[in-house]
Amino acid sequence: MKIKIIRFNSELNNPNFTSEYTVNKSNLLQALIEIKTKNDNSLTFRCGCKSGVCGSCAVRVNGIEKLSCKTVIHENDIIEPIENSHIIKDLVVDVSHETSLIAKMGLSIDTDNDINKVAQEDIKKIDLQSNCILCNSCYSSCPVYEVNKEFLGPFALTRAIRYVNDKKLVNKATILDSIQTNGIWDCTLCSACTLVCPQCIDPKADIMQLQNISVQNGYSNPYTQNLDFNSFGDDFGFNPNGF
Repeated sequence: MKIKIIRFNSELNNPNFTSEYTVNKSNLLQALIEIKTKNDNSLTFRCGCKSGVCGSCAVRVNGIEKLSCKTVIHENDIIEPIENSHIIKDLVVDVSHETSLIAKMGLSIDTDNDINKVAQEDIKKIDLQSNCILCNSCYSSCPVYEVNKEFLGPFALTRAIRYVNDKKLVNKATILDSIQTNGIWDCTLCSACTLVCPQCIDPKADIMQLQNISVQNGYSNPYTQNLDFNSFGDDFGFNPNGF
């Protein structure tokens, strides 16, 4: 089986190039390891747990974000690094900026709160979001992050709702304050992040929930505050009679 890998090496005169390899493995990560050990030891990629837990092996396969260790490849598949991050070499990207966005929200738990008040139902509210493996697939697919690197982004906002819904958190104000700018209102709710999440997390739904909680706590969408609805006319631009 032949696959193509779109590579990057800043030391070359032409740093962007494509290599074609013949592999015997159907699992993508195993195929990459086979190439590295038997065909081309210059190929660079990242992996860790090899079981879909660490998220470090995320790449794009035919334009869709995947975990290498969980992906079955086919003839002439095109493999490339995830997007919207600085490429270090080949399939390895620098994800430090995306990770640093989480620190901007001041996420912390009030450890002195009575943990005995937390019921199993409360744990279920944050269980799915706690499964995020920070693979960066959501950032790679995000059209907002593509044009605005200060946008907090899907996994950071998913982490925010995990803390906001945590029964042990007494004061939500710090987190809610931190997600108003370059945060929940900048999301286009396109669902691209939801479609590629290997953990089946729905960042779009998480962001919508954060929008609702923000409104309940006195915040509002800054992009609609100055809209003049009178300019739309009495029918807001829609005439059900077709006239």
